[in-house]
Amino acid sequence: MSIWRVKPVSAFEADMKKSELKRVLGKWSLTAIGIGAIIGGGIFVLTGTGAYYHAGPALAISFIIAGIACVFAALCYSEFASILPVEGSAYAYAYGTIGEVFAWVIGWGLILEYAMGSMTVAVSWSGYFNKMLKMFGIKLPDWLTSDPASYTGEGFSMNLPAFLIVLFVISILIKGTSSAAKANNFIVILKVSAVIFVIIAGAFFINVDNWTPFIPEATQIVDKSGTHQAYGVGGIVSGAAAIFFAYVGFDAVSTQAGEAINPKKDVPFAIIVSLLVCTVLYILVSLVLTGMMSYQDFNPLGKYPEAIKAPVAYAFDIAGQAWAGYIITIAATIGLISVLMVMIMGQSRIFLGMSKDGLIPAVFSKINPLSGTPKTNLMILGGFIAVVAAFTPINELADMTSFGTLFAFTMVCIAVWILRIKQPGLERTFKVPALPVIAVCGILINTYLMINLSTKAQLFSLGWLLFGILVYFLYGKRNSKLNNDIQE
Repeated sequence: MSIWRVKPVSAFEADMKKSELKRVLGKWSLTAIGIGAIIGGGIFVLTGTGAYYHAGPALAISFIIAGIACVFAALCYSEFASILPVEGSAYAYAYGTIGEVFAWVIGWGLILEYAMGSMTVAVSWSGYFNKMLKMFGIKLPDWLTSDPASYTGEGFSMNLPAFLIVLFVISILIKGTSSAAKANNFIVILKVSAVIFVIIAGAFFINVDNWTPFIPEATQIVDKSGTHQAYGVGGIVSGAAAIFFAYVGFDAVSTQAGEAINPKKDVPFAIIVSLLVCTVLYILVSLVLTGMMSYQDFNPLGKYPEAIKAPVAYAFDIAGQAWAGYIITIAATIGLISVLMVMIMGQSRIFLGMSKDGLIPAVFSKINPLSGTPKTNLMILGGFIAVVAAFTPINELADMTSFGTLFAFTMVCIAVWILRIKQPGLERTFKVPALPVIAVCGILINTYLMINLSTKAQLFSLGWLLFGILVYFLYGKRNSKLNNDIQE
């Protein structure tokens, strides 16, 4: 059998009819899932890194570039979701258009996006949780809050809060999608309120001198890990690549299509609305943050070494408004939980789709009849994420997540174009306007941002994809239901 065999649309429709997942998500719950996933690491964590190591005050332009890259991909995702409203996201879309091996590579890339994203958020949450504890006079020992690479002492160390928050989130997810969605809706309202508070309250403490020059001259930054090129136009572009992780999330909406009440209309709506809302908020927060603090003050070896870990909260601390820092820290600590929740939920649904097709073991597609969730799938995934998050530095995780996301976005832009050519007669409740232009722009800008990620992240990520191809030929191809002509 050819590795390029395509899964027929009729087979997807058959899967939908016999799905054991419960359709409980309306368009606003889906939109909240998108916003819940997007708002988190980008605003509360990566703004400091993006400003100091990459773009300076021009970080707002980096967010605009990253947002534009996402818009092209979001439109393509939306057309696919209107045709194939199934769990599996870009993996399923590729399987129905280009072929099995291409779908496998995308699915493997999505594992990189969601699993690494979950780990990054867990580590980020730990940073805010520890800051919150310190506000109330509680300090955990360093060996319980640091991964081995970051620990300066001797002996054993692990990031215990990161480990425990993953287990807590898994306990919520295995109870059912409906209860998880309700928890997410509450958290989303809380953190959007916190973001709006940051924009309005922070505007009163902006020093316009901090925006001058808005695009600093290109220069070299030296730190413990070596020398980095920063600022100038190149810094803005590398900043867009680095903070691209902040936009991981809107595509998580498409992974929940199997649980949407009216997926063909509501999933495209939720994808586009959640992305637009969050892009506007990101741009405003980055302007406020770099106006409140000089981008040079985020230097981890400088006057405020902790500022880069929790930049928004520290900006208010430095402005003499510690009370605001309390509000932001608490909101961020609670808010990052919903990001982690959506990330793990999305990853489990991608595993579910791949498992149904026989490309990974059947244990990942078993649905618990009481909760209507892939319980075993979630428990295996949660255990893996918890362990890696406890022992891995955040910067390596974030860049690999961005690579996985950009790779998936590029592939979706290619696949939707191919499907429009191969099957123009398919019913599409949403169609990308000027598709050739949008698809080409999406392919070019996402590929360009991938090239601008760190070399280490590129090598690790390419190694992951090559390993995935090996796994496909050793296991996936042999056990593929399409390969064995099994139509359940």
